[in-house]
Amino acid sequence: MVVASDEHLHVVQDEDNSKRRQILDGARKVFMDLGFDGASMGEIARAAQVSKGTLYVYFADKSALFEAILEQEALRHGQVVFNFDPARDAETTLKEFGLAYLQLVCRPGGGSAIRTVMAIAERMPDVGRRYYARVLDKSINRLSGYLKARVAAGELEIGECDLAASQFMELSKASLFLPFVFQAAPAPSEQRMTEVVESATRMFLAAYRAR
Repeated sequence: MVVASDEHLHVVQDEDNSKRRQILDGARKVFMDLGFDGASMGEIARAAQVSKGTLYVYFADKSALFEAILEQEALRHGQVVFNFDPARDAETTLKEFGLAYLQLVCRPGGGSAIRTVMAIAERMPDVGRRYYARVLDKSINRLSGYLKARVAAGELEIGECDLAASQFMELSKASLFLPFVFQAAPAPSEQRMTEVVESATRMFLAAYRAR
């Protein structure tokens, strides 16, 4: 009986993870160029430079591939560190969060997953719901929790913190996100994002700062 060493198992695992990333990178490009409906496992295999047989070892179909890409997107969002220390003042925290959030959703290439989800959500609602829960709703909940802390501290007066969190995120994206995601404009500059977020923060605090 031959027992594989730990070192050998690590090498195999690293190769497996590398191949999986290679496939996902190829799939992401195909989905970006052709959309979900236009993509095929053959096109994805060519873009990833693997055989179709290898592709099917890792993923059962293109739906599983797309779900894996959305999972990567959710992880990317989860890895962005937002400083929601409940003791920090609202103006500083909102400006930092708004800019970091905008940089995340408007990064070059970052709109492809959203566009593809929007295109298929009507006939594949489970995909849309999972994307919303893992990516968008999580950010709303984190900001809402911070706002509740600032209400308790007496800095803000907000009746519905979930609604207020959504409002601030929409204000931060105003005039930038939709043109970007629909490819009517390139990714916004750092200066322009800062200007929009500062304006959003002023409007938000004008409405919700305790008097």
